[in-house]
Amino acid sequence: MRVLITGGSGFVGQRLCQRLVEAGHRVQVVSRDPAAAHSRLHEAVDVRRSALDFVDAPPDALVNLAGEPIAAKRWSHDQKEKLIDSRLNATRELVGLCEQLQQTGTRVPRVMVSGSAMGYYGDQGDREVTEETPPHDEFAHRLCRRWEEAALEAEAFGVRVALLRTGLVLDQGGGSLAKMLPPFKLGLGGRFGSGRQYMPWIHREDLVRAILFLLERDELEGAFNGSAPHPVTNAEFTRALASQLKRPAIFPVPAIVLETAFGEMARLLLTGADMRPMRLLEAGFEFRFETLEEALADILA
Repeated sequence: MRVLITGGSGFVGQRLCQRLVEAGHRVQVVSRDPAAAHSRLHEAVDVRRSALDFVDAPPDALVNLAGEPIAAKRWSHDQKEKLIDSRLNATRELVGLCEQLQQTGTRVPRVMVSGSAMGYYGDQGDREVTEETPPHDEFAHRLCRRWEEAALEAEAFGVRVALLRTGLVLDQGGGSLAKMLPPFKLGLGGRFGSGRQYMPWIHREDLVRAILFLLERDELEGAFNGSAPHPVTNAEFTRALASQLKRPAIFPVPAIVLETAFGEMARLLLTGADMRPMRLLEAGFEFRFETLEEALADILA
């Protein structure tokens, strides 16, 4: 199978490319900086600047992971526009590839797995959240909703679309833990605000496996929660990480400090959703790392 990936040189994309190459698939990656992407990826990966550059090598499947990191900067008006545009532009480019292939009578990709995030649901308090839970209207939800709507436009060309709403992705070398580990290793970690907000999470290996699962199962379409079956609160996450590192975690960060430092973006740290992967489990997907303790033990071994 030939798989085209946007965001292929990112934290999740690199591991996905690795697994696809190991399985004997042909991998294509879209990158605005092909030289930099090549330095991070297997030599067999075909890297080009635009999805439309692959018209001469039409993919069988699409994986859409591109987008400006949501927590990289304070959410000014300009930053919000950048967060939206980076996701919509990459997604529309993939849809444009499908349209161009159809117009030329070339085989269109049969499936797109398109990234989304737990932010789709907004702040849900402590109630259990499945793919059927109505969202809370706020910026993170509107961002994810527009991203998903753009991906669903590929259905007009006969593409099966699966939307993967991911939680915090955990592994060595990047993702959420990269920012958390330094203070925790020094014994300076602590909960954010009350610590009662939920933090859905997923081991990077399970997320990559879920993407491959959705690519291969022809009957699976629509929204899927990409998080482990046992989400935890921020306070529980803090205790588990500190315990794994054998360090104290006695320095909570008051909500007012986060709100002053990050403005509206502090909602990512102070609110959450008890998100459950109901549809993945119903489809028969099996997680290798169901609990946070199992995941941290593997990552920090």
